[in-house]
Amino acid sequence: MAGLIRLALPLAAAMLSAGAALAQAPELPDKVPVPELNQSQSAQEAAPADVPIPEPRPGDAPKPYQPATDKMDQQKSDQHQQARPQPPAVAPTPTEKPAAPKPPEKPAQAPEKKIPPDPRSAAVPQEKMPDEELACRRRLKSMGVDFEERKAEHDAAVGCSVPYPIALKTLGKSLDINPESELNCQMAEAAARFAADIVQPAAKAELGAELKSVGQASAFVCRHRNGGGKLSEHAFGNALDIASFTLSDGRRIDIRPAPPEKEAKFLNAIRKAACGPFKTVLGPGSDADHSLHLHLDLAPRRNGGTFCQ
Repeated sequence: MAGLIRLALPLAAAMLSAGAALAQAPELPDKVPVPELNQSQSAQEAAPADVPIPEPRPGDAPKPYQPATDKMDQQKSDQHQQARPQPPAVAPTPTEKPAAPKPPEKPAQAPEKKIPPDPRSAAVPQEKMPDEELACRRRLKSMGVDFEERKAEHDAAVGCSVPYPIALKTLGKSLDINPESELNCQMAEAAARFAADIVQPAAKAELGAELKSVGQASAFVCRHRNGGGKLSEHAFGNALDIASFTLSDGRRIDIRPAPPEKEAKFLNAIRKAACGPFKTVLGPGSDADHSLHLHLDLAPRRNGGTFCQ
């Protein structure tokens, strides 16, 4: 205990002497002026209090910081834009394509000629049969032709008319026609004379047999011609289409484009002889519509002319 007291006394005396020394030391100012380096006193005195600062030029503004990688990407982008061709200040006007040539104008079609009505279309039966019709029937009977009277044919809308038709059952004695044919009397008489005066002799001369019957393909039919326009002679019972001939020995001679030689000779002979008694004669070679039959009619023509092909 006495030892500790001896050590504390000298320590307390040292602390007291240090505090007295600090009390006697001079006070330091709050701020100490720091002299500027590398400037003379005269330069400092000559410097104006406020120096004007120049305004920054466009482009001198400090750029934001960019990392090295961003700078490299920016440089590549600038180089790419410089390498890309710049569009011209004024876009060139595209060259106009030449106009397609106009198709030639079609010539104006001439107005269709109106076909005047056939005066025969207005024919209707009278109360009493005319004398020429009665005389025609007497001639048929004298030739041995079998026929029947038929009711008048008349179609005002189309123009077809047969005032005094007859139905032919035969063309003479032992000479048939199949099927029976409705015709006007004048055409029926012409068909009967054709069979008796032209076909029968040609069959004996060229084929060595008699004519037995005639196969018809068309008689009275109320229609226009195949090409249109005018009424057909069939519309007046004034035409007969013959498709075949049957001989007494049973042979059948069909009308066709290329028959055997003997048949061809026979058919050519009767076809040639028919032009005159009939005003129109058409058959194979005339057109497609007449390739399988002979068309015979009594069409009224100027000066009694004929049309034979």
